[in-house]
Amino acid sequence: MAKPITSIVKTEVTPEQKRQNSLEELQTLLTEHDDALNKIITIIGDLHAIGVLDAASSMLQAKEDITKIALDQVAREPVTNLINHAMNASGALASIDPDVTAKLAGSVQSGLKAAEQQMEKDEKINILSLLKLINDPDINRAVRFGIHFLKGMGKELEK
Repeated sequence: MAKPITSIVKTEVTPEQKRQNSLEELQTLLTEHDDALNKIITIIGDLHAIGVLDAASSMLQAKEDITKIALDQVAREPVTNLINHAMNASGALASIDPDVTAKLAGSVQSGLKAAEQQMEKDEKINILSLLKLINDPDINRAVRFGIHFLKGMGKELEK
C-alpha cells in the first residue's frame, strides 16, 4: 500500500527566478513575433523622422495649456450658440416623421430641377398667366402646402 501524504512542500520562487522566467517568456515572444516587431520599430522610426513623436511629446508636456485653450474656445458664445442650434435642430428633426421629410426633400429636388429648366427660357409671366397656373393641380397643391405651412408657423410664432 502507498504511503499517505502527510505534508505538502511549497516551492517558493525567488525574485531572481521570477525575473529569469519573465526574461525567458519575453525572449520567446520576441522570436515568435519578430516580423511584427520589426514593422512596429520601422513605423516608430518613420514617425520620429517626420517629427510626429516630437510633436506628441510636446503636446503631452503642454497638456494643461492645450486643455485650457480648448475649453476657452468651446466656451465662446458662437460655439455655444452653434451647439444649442445643433441640439434644437436635431430635436426638431427627431420629432418629424421621416417619411414626410423624405417626401419633402424629393419634392424640393424635383422643384429645383423644374425651376432650373424654366430659367433657360426667357418667358415673361403676367397676372393672367398666374391666374391660369393656379388651376394647375401641381401648382395648386404646392400653394396649398405653402399656405398651410405658413399658417402653422404663424400659430407657433404667436406663442
